[in-house]
Amino acid sequence: MRVLLVEDEKQLGIEIIDFLKNDGYVCDWSVNLDDGSEKLATNPYDYVLLDLGLPDGDGLELINEINTCQKDVSIIILTARSEVNDKIEGLQQGADDYLSKPFSLLELKARMQAIARRKGGWNNNVLEIGSFQIDLNSKEVYHGQEGIPMTSKEFRLLHFLLINKNRVLNRFQLAEHLWGDHLDDDHQSNYIDVHIKNIRKKMGAYADVDWLETVRGLGYKIRK
Repeated sequence: MRVLLVEDEKQLGIEIIDFLKNDGYVCDWSVNLDDGSEKLATNPYDYVLLDLGLPDGDGLELINEINTCQKDVSIIILTARSEVNDKIEGLQQGADDYLSKPFSLLELKARMQAIARRKGGWNNNVLEIGSFQIDLNSKEVYHGQEGIPMTSKEFRLLHFLLINKNRVLNRFQLAEHLWGDHLDDDHQSNYIDVHIKNIRKKMGAYADVDWLETVRGLGYKIRK
């Protein structure tokens, strides 16, 4: 998934970006409102982690812009513990959650996963599709008690499709999720097709995977 961090504290920003990248997220980082606004205008995101006290204005100003240009993005406010009214205002404007500084990076990850589960209609760390289970903690796929080997990109692709169930995702959206930029030619675009083929082959050896659909001329979706 792709994350935009809008945070002007250098050390905190480095820690968050390094942590999320190591966990497989594609990350961009802005240190002020103007740069954050520019990135939002040119790149699609799954999450925006938004500091409120920015050098060129109030981070709350960015929430309305996010809701206008990227309605499906999830927003987590990062704020000092004393800014209670700002937390409330941010949630009222459409933020999904907030974290008070200082916070644990593991808690940040847990909050992000909780938002993904909630928006996907799941209530725990194990997602189910057909007769398969997808464990978000171990990043493993199971059929009953048997594990199904997946590469990191295959798992991330499957997870991304799952949390967007019934929504058609084209190759460019899937590429943004995996690599952070668009595929620029047919040869590279076929790489997404190869991942989908591998997922179908690996899971199809255990049970039917007709829920993973190809939408001709558009992309892929998981039907549930």
